[in-house]
Amino acid sequence: MNEHEIYMRRCFQLAALGAGQVAPNPLVGAVLVYQQRVIGEGYHRKYGGAHAEVNCLNSVTETDKRFISEATLYVSLEPCNHFGKTPPCTDAILKHRIPRVVISVTDPFEAVNGTAIQRLRDAGVEVMTGVLEDEGRRLIEAFYTFHTQKRPLIVLKWAQTADGFMGSGTDQRLKISSGLTDMWVHRWRSEIPAIVVGTQTALMDNPLLTNRLWPGKSPLRILIDRQLRVPLHYYIFQGDEPVLVMNSQRSGASNHISHVQIDDWESVNGLLESWYHMGIQSVLVEGGQKLLTSFMHSGKWDELRVIVNTTMETGTGLKAPPLPDGTPEKIQSLNGEEIRYYRNLNHT
Repeated sequence: MNEHEIYMRRCFQLAALGAGQVAPNPLVGAVLVYQQRVIGEGYHRKYGGAHAEVNCLNSVTETDKRFISEATLYVSLEPCNHFGKTPPCTDAILKHRIPRVVISVTDPFEAVNGTAIQRLRDAGVEVMTGVLEDEGRRLIEAFYTFHTQKRPLIVLKWAQTADGFMGSGTDQRLKISSGLTDMWVHRWRSEIPAIVVGTQTALMDNPLLTNRLWPGKSPLRILIDRQLRVPLHYYIFQGDEPVLVMNSQRSGASNHISHVQIDDWESVNGLLESWYHMGIQSVLVEGGQKLLTSFMHSGKWDELRVIVNTTMETGTGLKAPPLPDGTPEKIQSLNGEEIRYYRNLNHT
């Protein structure tokens, strides 16, 4: 690992601290280095707040401020070059006369997309790009997918028994995951801005779909209920958190519930297009079997997280969708359970 990679990995670590707090902005971390000594660090902490570069510069002590004009700024994503909630970070870099900037990933957002790099170079700043680029892109995968593929990042999730069943197949609910893996699921809910279930899951499980077991926000709840069969007294509609109902009957809003009518039910494309135009950058698809299978068959998914209770076998019930070919990218073992992570390497 060379010097640039060491400091860039630190940028990634810092950026990850903003998970669940900065969307729809991307996670970004920054490190300022003078003669192999870190004199400043920062990350984007909250949507609407200061960006990573500014927080990094603000962290420099009075004693070290004299070194800023000779230091190297490492940043996980190309600095912004436009006015949004905050001024352009390129202004701050040029104001402090930072001579060198090392970047992992070029910003895919059209308002930036290389313009910051060009502006810095035109001003005489030495700019290096592409350091640990694959890891940097993975860090902002939802943001990157949204701006390059014009759709949300899709994360599929289900729980299944050791012999591959995800439900009882009757009116009786089958509890497969434990309290420990439930906490992990609620962590995902705090990090992913929207969660979706279909009609059958809403009717059978009557879920809240909120985050109650992990610090952070609850996601936007999305119900795919084509014929509006789910009664309004069900838990998914309770509370003040917004609910989005994708259906074929009507559009309109009442209190915290919004109905969105779509006409394309032949594939998942109608859903993805609607969510993209609403600015939803990533979605956690929790079920049920029919909805999960439709995303699997469409190829329009990015990650699959399967909770497997390795000690439970039912021998019968509702079969889980077939797992992708190949081995999981990662397996997380949790006291008799496994979380298996798969990546879709064949996007369509």
